[in-house]
Amino acid sequence: MRKQKVVVLTGAGISAESGLKTFRDADGLWEGYDIYEVATPEAWNRNPALVREFYNMRRKSVLEAQPNAAHMALVNLETKFDVTIITQNIDDLHERAGSSNVIHLHGLITKSQSSQNPLLVYDIDGWELKMGERCELGSQLRPHVVWFGESVPMIETAAKICTQADVFLIIGTSLAVYPAAGLIDFVPHDADKYVIDPNSPTIHSISNLKIIKEKASTGVPKIMQQLIK
Repeated sequence: MRKQKVVVLTGAGISAESGLKTFRDADGLWEGYDIYEVATPEAWNRNPALVREFYNMRRKSVLEAQPNAAHMALVNLETKFDVTIITQNIDDLHERAGSSNVIHLHGLITKSQSSQNPLLVYDIDGWELKMGERCELGSQLRPHVVWFGESVPMIETAAKICTQADVFLIIGTSLAVYPAAGLIDFVPHDADKYVIDPNSPTIHSISNLKIIKEKASTGVPKIMQQLIK
């Protein structure tokens, strides 16, 4: 018998409970930096040393963080469901918790990529990416992160997966960042949909939608138990 398909869209709210901040916490500042000074291709071309240092610090924070109860509850869902997680987050907390099928829309901070060919991706050993580390084509390695102004290469794959959902969970995201925010439009009309967020986004004209105004670490385990029952 086919397992029901659960598709999960996660955002910064689930990682925030593990101590990771988001640029949206403080009016476009991310840990004191203007995002356009550290998270655009132009910033990289203008000052690669600054961008590299910024992401090294973020990477260090990610490696020191631990998955929380929400991450663990999503792992437990795999005992009964076919689960795919689509995350806007660049950390690896879903993988470290044990989730087996994770799509990163905006890249993964624990990896680097060629400045010349984004398909050339490499693991970073530890938290530090150094100037002078180069890909096989000879270009400086940059963070494996989708910056503002760049295309989101996994969005079509994610949209296709959303069309297969029997259950769709939205966790810790304001649905303000496109194209990720548009994924709910690909979910079947009759699928059960849940939003788990203390500041739930305003969603109009969505069928079968339940809103749980709780933080991820308490709301997701409750939904997990409800779905498994």
